[in-house]
Amino acid sequence: MPDVGEGLTEAEILKWYVQVGDTVTDGQVVCEVETAKAAVELPIPFDGTVHELRFPEGTTVDVGQVIISVNVGGGAAPEAPVAEAAPVAAAPAAPAVEDEEPKGRQPVLVGYGVAASSTKRRARKAPAGTVPAAAPAAPVLTSVPEQLNGHAPAAARPLAKPPVRKLAKDLGVDLATVTPTGPDGIITREDVHAAAAPAPAPAALAPAPVAAPAPAQAQAPAPVAAGVVSSDAREVRVPIKGVRKATAAAMVGSAFTAPHVTEFVTFDITRTMKLVEELKSDKDMAGLRVNPLLLIAKAVLVAVKRNPDINAAWDEAAQEIVLKQYVNLGIAAATPRGLIVPNIKDAHAQTLPELSASLSELVSTAREGKTTPAAMQGGTFTITNVGVFGVDTGTPILNPGEAAILAVGAIKLQPWVHKGKVKARQVTTLALSFDHRLVDGELGSKFLADIAAILEQPKRLITWA
Repeated sequence: MPDVGEGLTEAEILKWYVQVGDTVTDGQVVCEVETAKAAVELPIPFDGTVHELRFPEGTTVDVGQVIISVNVGGGAAPEAPVAEAAPVAAAPAAPAVEDEEPKGRQPVLVGYGVAASSTKRRARKAPAGTVPAAAPAAPVLTSVPEQLNGHAPAAARPLAKPPVRKLAKDLGVDLATVTPTGPDGIITREDVHAAAAPAPAPAALAPAPVAAPAPAQAQAPAPVAAGVVSSDAREVRVPIKGVRKATAAAMVGSAFTAPHVTEFVTFDITRTMKLVEELKSDKDMAGLRVNPLLLIAKAVLVAVKRNPDINAAWDEAAQEIVLKQYVNLGIAAATPRGLIVPNIKDAHAQTLPELSASLSELVSTAREGKTTPAAMQGGTFTITNVGVFGVDTGTPILNPGEAAILAVGAIKLQPWVHKGKVKARQVTTLALSFDHRLVDGELGSKFLADIAAILEQPKRLITWA
């Protein structure tokens, strides 16, 4: 599992695209994994035949853990230090390479930048057939966890990933007393939990490799691999992980870190709705998706220009307010994997047709589950459209690192006083939540009022731009 940086320590294997015995080529996507931020595809950096799949679909694996090995056949293995070459050459089978990175090449998950630590080569190991997968004996070669930590191998030190070591420390478990069940004698999370709370069910242990299942795996219930554990016909338990787990942590952190204030405004949006219909037939917008959200997004960008201090962030470490001179406009999107907030980079510099194209691409990519982590980073302001669910309004929680978020309610035909008479008009409610450390009541009120004023009289998109 590649070290993708950005603070991520684990990922769930969603789908294998190859099986044992399949031929793979350098750069071929072999599996899809879900990190705490997104589902991404993982390429293999080798040519050869799949030798072993270490974990089944639905398994959460720590960064640095070997998940697949490739038999490179009679060809020479990628360059390796001399100290590592001897054990491999002595093996009776053809050399097997386990998620190793050739020198000078830095394969990473699609959508991620190259992390600094990804330039380190991972250790070569002997083929799986020479050492039992669950053997607790200390391996001869340098371990992946030790390389990730930047330490030299120590024979007396138990093998465990950094997250597992932290878990053991938090639970007060001495790793030297833990019996490892992971490949090559590596201690897993389950091993630590077992040591902290004895007598767990055998099925709770980490799944054994697919190619060579251990007895414990045979007892594991099938729903575990699918990510759903059902203990009773009337109850279904779903593990909290991936995007949903990260979202929950972010929302709790935001709610209890930034002092939230929410203001509301209800207004007549009829003229904007008429403009939407006119733009749909405009030749300059031909082939583009035109909807109320497009003009609401444009109104937000104009309002940010008039109230630039709303586009800021709070730097707790430096005790500084960071004023952003650009707008990366986030759009909250509900997906099968949970709520994500991809953003349109430099939305403030886009024309209306460009903004329409960006919104369409953002939404379609999110629905397909192909949003990259990079697309969800660096947002400065977020819009969440709860109106699509028929909801009038709500009190949105800030996206971490941003000063404000706008909730758009349902647009409904309602009785409204227009030019001194009660008429049926298109009416909606906007809700603005903001961080009161950054935004005081005056700034928040002016910003929200500007958005409503633009949408009441959309000609202000021209006069105020």
